[in-house]
Amino acid sequence: MKKTWNQLFVRQGWSLDKVERNIFDCSRETEANVEFLIKSLDVAGVDYTFNHGRLILFNEAVLEEEWLKVVDYKGRGHGEGLWFRPGIEQPKVAELDTYVSGIVRQLNRLGFYTKGSCDGHERRPAHVMVTKERNLDELMTLLLALGIKKIYSREKKNSNHITLHLKRNHLLDLAEKLSLVKADWVRKGEAFIRERMFQHQLGELLMIPGASGNEGKVRDYVVEKLIPLVDHLTIDRTGNILAEKTYKTGHGPVILLNAHLDTVYDIEEDREIIKGGKFWSSSKGILGADDRAGVAVLLHIAESLHLSTNFNGKVKFIFTVEEECGLVGANEVDAYYLWNTDAAIVVDRRGTGDIVTSCGGYVPFCDQRYGAFFEEVAISEGLNNWKATSGGSSDTWVWAMHGIQSANLSVGYFNEHSDKESLDVQACYRTAKLIEAVFTRSRELKKVIREIKRLEGLNEIIKEAL
Repeated sequence: MKKTWNQLFVRQGWSLDKVERNIFDCSRETEANVEFLIKSLDVAGVDYTFNHGRLILFNEAVLEEEWLKVVDYKGRGHGEGLWFRPGIEQPKVAELDTYVSGIVRQLNRLGFYTKGSCDGHERRPAHVMVTKERNLDELMTLLLALGIKKIYSREKKNSNHITLHLKRNHLLDLAEKLSLVKADWVRKGEAFIRERMFQHQLGELLMIPGASGNEGKVRDYVVEKLIPLVDHLTIDRTGNILAEKTYKTGHGPVILLNAHLDTVYDIEEDREIIKGGKFWSSSKGILGADDRAGVAVLLHIAESLHLSTNFNGKVKFIFTVEEECGLVGANEVDAYYLWNTDAAIVVDRRGTGDIVTSCGGYVPFCDQRYGAFFEEVAISEGLNNWKATSGGSSDTWVWAMHGIQSANLSVGYFNEHSDKESLDVQACYRTAKLIEAVFTRSRELKKVIREIKRLEGLNEIIKEAL
């Protein structure tokens, strides 16, 4: 997706206060860094005004590829550290390597003072050297919470050397993630940071338009987030996102994770999300938590599985279109893509604590043992009040019709399809934690599926005998 000016500045190392769209307060940025920014805008041919520390941009943001060509001048980064006193002076963006400058600025903001850095120049991994004033474990925990899997550290005489095995564009992504972290989060641990990052991504998804038939923008967002976390990704002829990831040897169960991209109505352009404690709502029109909350949960699970070493199996991610107008996207998924799928987890149920195992109690989505498995996992994790129950129509129906053991989990929204829609964000995150726990018990899940298939086979034999 095209970046905003704010994203471009953060990813490239500037520290500006966004006043409103395309208006920035530069008063807290250093004179040298503002000078480099103004020079870069001139080279890029951007129309702007700069008065009394306030920058107003009259052009839409340029493409990141074009912006990088402007700021990535020959010799940039040479001599870094010759002038810099960690913790006293702010690093100069123009003297930092292009693809690590944003990370350096954010680490210094969070109190991890840097003594040197290198973006690797596409020849070796990027690295950052930080002083020993802060506990290295805190930094490693922070990076892990932000989804950075390959981190290596070694202690030197006067600094800690952190190596980041990331592609150059992913270094920019890390800078943007770090910019969202508040300094007081760091000592609260990985779980706290991950939940706050989940809420941020949820907020982004709730602001992207995408009524049934017009899911392009939200689809682009999901694709961008999902690509680094999966082995294969494609958009089918209907517009559904189909992605796969094999973990370890892949000898465990094959699990389908599903949510839908569309909202029943358009999201109002000038609306605001009202965040009143654990409940979120919209200032006008629908909130869109049906089913952007489910989409957020699945993206969180994709990142969680990327970092985990517990799950051994395969996951198929399906983000469908036009669910709200008759399960159109799900019905158009090619049957071969669903072959060999053992179980499906759909995240598109109102309220809290429901494990929907049938439609109205008369069309089964799964064997009762499958629903009971989720109940047992919830109890073992201290996630109270999850119960198997009947519910309404959803994509779950389609997967069940293909013979897949399927269940639809509550994701915390209420009064969907109305301007009274609200979302319990804590309950939404608990749904993510439940699914994470299911994956840690994949061997038990495989046994449950095997037993269900065995009994189904016996029933078929009995029927034929009769």
